[in-house]
Amino acid sequence: DRTVFIWDVKDFKQKEHKSFRVNIEFDHSTFVKWSPDNKAFLIHRDRDCNIEVYKVEKKKDGTLAHATASHTFPKLHKEEVVGMAIACNGKFIMTCSKENDLILWDLKGQVLAKVDTCLLNTFCAKISPCGTFVIASGFAPDAKIWEVSFSKSGEFQDVKRAFELTGHSSGIYDVACNADSSQMVTISKDGTWRLFDTKVEYKKRQDPRLLISGKYNNSGEKALVALSPNGVVVVGLKNALQFFSAQTAVLDYTIDNIYDGVITRVVFDASGRYLLTSGPRHILVFHNVTGYKCDIHSAEQKLKEHQTSATKERLQQIIKDSQAFLNSISK
Repeated sequence: DRTVFIWDVKDFKQKEHKSFRVNIEFDHSTFVKWSPDNKAFLIHRDRDCNIEVYKVEKKKDGTLAHATASHTFPKLHKEEVVGMAIACNGKFIMTCSKENDLILWDLKGQVLAKVDTCLLNTFCAKISPCGTFVIASGFAPDAKIWEVSFSKSGEFQDVKRAFELTGHSSGIYDVACNADSSQMVTISKDGTWRLFDTKVEYKKRQDPRLLISGKYNNSGEKALVALSPNGVVVVGLKNALQFFSAQTAVLDYTIDNIYDGVITRVVFDASGRYLLTSGPRHILVFHNVTGYKCDIHSAEQKLKEHQTSATKERLQQIIKDSQAFLNSISK
């Protein structure tokens, strides 16, 4: 409907959820991304197939006053764009179309580099949360990761292949990372997801290590994946969510029919306590119940080991608080 709505996550626990509406003239956005300083947001215009930047003005109390379009990037992609992101350090923007043309931009819309993903058909393209890597997956059974380098003075240097996430027997629909990019999860058309330890010395050609792999209920449709800080892998498939423990690969529970249509995004908030999904007409926010269960399990396992009294007290408090939350929502 040619609109962008901005919400304050502080209102999640409130009965009323206030929003700020921005109208997009003559087009609609397929991607929306905040700038790291929260002073602007980017959209990808569907019909024009390019990036447009909106500057956001705030009132004295911190609430949003208005947003205006400031500038538009050149149109370089000819096919559907499957990924757009801005690095957390604010140094670059990435866009990529299904035709494998991944482009890195500076914040003013100048091209820094172009990369051929060599995936035959690219399904997914992202920037890692740490701002170091660009990730792409598609028709090939391997996800590809590049390192984006800048000089100490902040000037772009180059983009080089870092490593690959391998082991699937078919194309990879989606890739997700934890906050520091030390773990990445892939989900494939072959009906499996794979969790990797990516905290490796890739410059010395050290490969990521597979931590665990699991099977999801695959219906032949495109699947989405998200990874929480406390060890939960969530699969979004059609209009259902599947929650897995990343410690055991066991399916904890499934939520069916959350939309009258298909899920388009799944992502955890920074704390991992909430899972956000987008779909037809609504953004839905879920408690990460599996995450609380994983916290309890992890704390109980650590208590079996030799710990200091302070650590034991902290672990016992985690168990107590997590169990209290689970009890509160089961009533």
